[in-house]
Amino acid sequence: MAAQTNVKDPATLQTAAGYPEIKNIKTKFIFSVKEKEILRELGTKIAEISTRPDMKLKAKLWTEHNDLETMQPTVFADPENGWNEIIPASTLICEDPLARVWEMALKKQIYWADEMRDDKVIEAVFDVPYSYSTTGWGLPLEKIGGDNFGSYKIKQAIENYETDFKKIHHPQFVIDFEESEKVLLLAHDVFAGVLEVRQKGLWWWSLGMTQDYILIRGLEDFLMDMIIEPEWVHRMMNLLCEGKLTMLDRLEEGGFLPDNTGAAYVGSGGFGFTSHLPQKDYNPDRVRTVDMWGFCESQETVSCSPEMYAEFILPYHKRIMDRFGLNCYGCCEGYDNRWRLIKELPKLRRISVSPWADWTTVPQNLGIEYIASVKPSPTPLASKVMDEDLVRADARRAVEQTKGGICEFIMKDNHTLGGNAGNITRWVEIMREEISRAYE
Repeated sequence: MAAQTNVKDPATLQTAAGYPEIKNIKTKFIFSVKEKEILRELGTKIAEISTRPDMKLKAKLWTEHNDLETMQPTVFADPENGWNEIIPASTLICEDPLARVWEMALKKQIYWADEMRDDKVIEAVFDVPYSYSTTGWGLPLEKIGGDNFGSYKIKQAIENYETDFKKIHHPQFVIDFEESEKVLLLAHDVFAGVLEVRQKGLWWWSLGMTQDYILIRGLEDFLMDMIIEPEWVHRMMNLLCEGKLTMLDRLEEGGFLPDNTGAAYVGSGGFGFTSHLPQKDYNPDRVRTVDMWGFCESQETVSCSPEMYAEFILPYHKRIMDRFGLNCYGCCEGYDNRWRLIKELPKLRRISVSPWADWTTVPQNLGIEYIASVKPSPTPLASKVMDEDLVRADARRAVEQTKGGICEFIMKDNHTLGGNAGNITRWVEIMREEISRAYE
């Protein structure tokens, strides 16, 4: 019988970028014989999948795509919270929380390959992160509400800049090397001879900083401060930027940065395959930011004018992104109304073209000089009976309006699939059909 779970089951909290921090997974670091057998069997299946000819072809396509050498679009779908309807936690067999996380992660890989059949590349590897905690920005960050993934409000950590600003300090990662080694040895024990086990730190998703600011100050005050307290906004953004840069320095100096130039998820959609990275003097034992893809976004400033973005956010994004070899920009914000500013970002390669962007601007603005990460709306997939005509119309519009750019078509931000796991698979099929119709 499968172990009973609830919404706090760590197996339900995974994303394409990784799974919950080890410190938040209450594991005993000891798996039963049965759990090891289950995980090893899944790992063996993944090793077999990785040898399929289509995986090599997909890796080649992503490399040419990211190198701006092909107009052939790629397709990637991440059901996100919809995974919990595709692979319900109640169907997991393992009982240890970490074993459940691994079981879910492995089953996702198999589902991507055998059911969804998008362009995600499945490799015979198993990555484990470091176990760590973080000091944060030195202030308690509290949310009011937010139960069951619902909306929430920020409880201000900074109520008065004059008195509270001095309380902020740069965040530091405190790595638990003993616990990290336990996880690594456990993975080696389970997957020996089946999958290559790698220790890869997953330290951030975005380096955009505006979310950090809002978690400290609150959304309404952050937006109003640009008008009422502009000098303090710059002081805050500079502090946040210096904190991120210091974090990158320490991770780089310690040899803890991950190589994200292969099958790693980068930006807010797409993968890192490229022949343009890492640098020629690359040392795999000491990855530098210049060997990596970087990523910034500022979804929270979508209601701000381009001029306000230029004044308060862009200078700090430039400083962060200058560290990296190639860069991604954007998530849910529309890119087009601030494109003249975004294109100033250094070493920019991938731009998110969200459902709220004007897709017709892609051929002229991005052309063959940038990757357009085009994201049709996830809304139709949230219904138990998906309106395929609506999905097809959206997919056709995405393909037709962006043709002339180097495009990847991404399905993400799914909070639910309406209880119908087939929705995401059918989306991939429809998307491929519309690409074939327009490109062949």
